[in-house]
Amino acid sequence: EYYEELGYPRTLVAMALKGSAAAGDTEIEIAVGTDRKARIFNSGTGFPNLDDIKPIGAIFIPAGQPLRLEVVDAPATNPINWLLVFDR
Repeated sequence: EYYEELGYPRTLVAMALKGSAAAGDTEIEIAVGTDRKARIFNSGTGFPNLDDIKPIGAIFIPAGQPLRLEVVDAPATNPINWLLVFDR
């Protein structure tokens, strides 16, 4: 699990998830506090770059509220890497 809590509001607008041994074998859940917002699968192996970024809608994160990323289905072998895009 990964937690991030900041003192100002922001909006998560896009994300890229890559890594593991094959595309689609790792799933991540995104939550704000305890409110589950989205689930995404890895799109391939390696490290994400600008071409891998996918819009996920606007997930508003209030000031002081933690953003939580939880691995739902763990990677088979290799590490996973994610890239988050915020709009303030």
